[in-house]
Amino acid sequence: MFTAAITSLLLGCGTQHSSAISAAVVQADTAKETTKNTAAIVPVQTLLRTSAHHYLSAEVAGQSLQFVLDQQGLKVLAAAGATNQQPLASASGNFVRLTSQLLADGSLLLAAMEADTQSLHLWLWHNGQLQPQLQQVINSRVVEDLCFYQSAVNQQLSLFLLGGRGGADQLLLQQAGKWRPSPVVIRELAVPYDSKACAVDANSAALYVSEPNAIWRYQAEPEADEGRELVQVKQPFGDIQSEIVALSVLPDSSVLALEEQPARLLRIVADSKQATTNTSVQSWSLGDDAVAAMSVVTGVAAAQVFVTTEDAVPVQQWTLPAVMAIPAAIKPAKPVKQVQPTAESHAASQRGDVIDDPAIWHHPTQPQLSRILATDKRNGLEVYDMAGKRLQQLAVGRLNNVDLRYGLHFQGKPHDVAVASLRNNNSLQLFAIADDGSVKVAGQIPTAMQEIYGLCMFQPTAAQIYVFVNDKSGLVEQYQLHSDGQSWSGKKVRSLQVKGQPEGCVADDQRQQLYVGEEDTGIWRFDAATDAAVIGEQIILVDGVELVDDVEGLAFAPGKTPYLLASSQGDDSYVLYQGVAPYRQLLKFRVTTNPQLGIDGSSETDGLDLTVRTLGPGFEHGALIVQDGRNRMPEQGQNLKYVPWQVVLDLLPSNTK
Repeated sequence: MFTAAITSLLLGCGTQHSSAISAAVVQADTAKETTKNTAAIVPVQTLLRTSAHHYLSAEVAGQSLQFVLDQQGLKVLAAAGATNQQPLASASGNFVRLTSQLLADGSLLLAAMEADTQSLHLWLWHNGQLQPQLQQVINSRVVEDLCFYQSAVNQQLSLFLLGGRGGADQLLLQQAGKWRPSPVVIRELAVPYDSKACAVDANSAALYVSEPNAIWRYQAEPEADEGRELVQVKQPFGDIQSEIVALSVLPDSSVLALEEQPARLLRIVADSKQATTNTSVQSWSLGDDAVAAMSVVTGVAAAQVFVTTEDAVPVQQWTLPAVMAIPAAIKPAKPVKQVQPTAESHAASQRGDVIDDPAIWHHPTQPQLSRILATDKRNGLEVYDMAGKRLQQLAVGRLNNVDLRYGLHFQGKPHDVAVASLRNNNSLQLFAIADDGSVKVAGQIPTAMQEIYGLCMFQPTAAQIYVFVNDKSGLVEQYQLHSDGQSWSGKKVRSLQVKGQPEGCVADDQRQQLYVGEEDTGIWRFDAATDAAVIGEQIILVDGVELVDDVEGLAFAPGKTPYLLASSQGDDSYVLYQGVAPYRQLLKFRVTTNPQLGIDGSSETDGLDLTVRTLGPGFEHGALIVQDGRNRMPEQGQNLKYVPWQVVLDLLPSNTK
């Protein structure tokens, strides 16, 4: 069991070391607040007379240990202070950039790069033994630093490989407590050229990266947005004086940054949402000479900082003021249940915001031949099979949402009908689906809308098919489709209204209910019948925790126990509710990585659809199809992820099924 929390960010690039100590405070030009420092760092003791590139101190199962990199390799030593002691364990190699991660079972995971071969090495210190876990050549990057990320939300352990030439990789090591046979790259990041150091704050899921002139903050979750925030910059615009060679994060989520020469330590407290405009900085001088790396051990009374150089001089230990070592009361992230996709569609041929909304067509006699339709916001309609293979592309224009229903004659034969919102001319684009699953264009129905947007369909009886379509203004119109046996037409029969911008909608055909998602507010319920009242009821509110705006795709699972599903786009998750009043929340989940099949999770989902009908092998109890806004493994155009519906149901308590 660990009694000290350890974080480490280690890099070698200095030449000399000095024990001169003084305290100083620098006020950032960008800071709204500067915290005065009245306590100096005090040198506690000389630890080791060794040419340590990197140094870690830890207590494992009550035993004080040191992990040292020098010219001979990695050494595990007993308590600090002793010299010329025999290592408890060792590994040979020209290792650099040592970092560590505490694991739930009481073991310590170590990672380092072998400089001569550019190989990543992983070891596990467990039951008093150093156990090699991995040796893998890294060809994708010239690695400058390593940092672990343990995601409490997604139950994933990953390792960032920070490259110095404008890129970084996130390797998945462990998922849901199970080790991967070999690491897999689940995300590629664009970082500044000459990036030098990294550290992760697991509390806020933030990745910090230093480059010659600044410190940046990225999101650490593998399915998160690629954006970044500026945390600190070089003088005269900020507090940084020289190159940052190491970073570490304290338990209160403040960041320690080590400047190379003259050696200086910064503590940066950045606002979780507005890093650049809300930053306070403390600084301490460590002398005029160069340093190379640091590691940090935090305790209740104090925080210890271990500083090393590349020369054969003693590692020095500094004690930070106690006020810095007391961790803030940070509420840990709430774990979110996970499901894995078992298939994915071909990626969109273009990058950017392209694929939007899927619809599932069920084959009447051979469910394995069912089709998935999807809108391409730049080109038209995509048609995929149940393995994700693209079968058709119908280039009709900028489609937004699509839905379908069954049994409407076209050109003298029975067909099923799909309708999509066409943004080119604010019309309803019709498609005819033959009994073999082939799709063809079947005309348009004009609307008077100014900015057509979301769409869904409603079929209360076999002979009645309706389309609900909405406008960004909040207007919702209901159209009834007609067939003369040869062609299709439509007529507006009713108008509804929500206050803000809607998009996703879905109908419960059996109970004749319409559900409309107002993107930043919540979900509305209307009576779907043409002669019903036009006043709706808001049944579910965006709360920023369980349902996080935008509310995007909606889907409905009919049956004795119906379900309403919503895309919680703001936190890359999905929320399942009762399909009847009181619409109680039953489940919140994410679609996570399936490393065995090489499929990434889903994020920033716009549209989704589900069916409880069998769709063939692997989808015997139906499927959930979700749009993936950030398609990774590798980075490609957007696509769809296929999830067996049964794996979602398996997450539910038995009394809700």
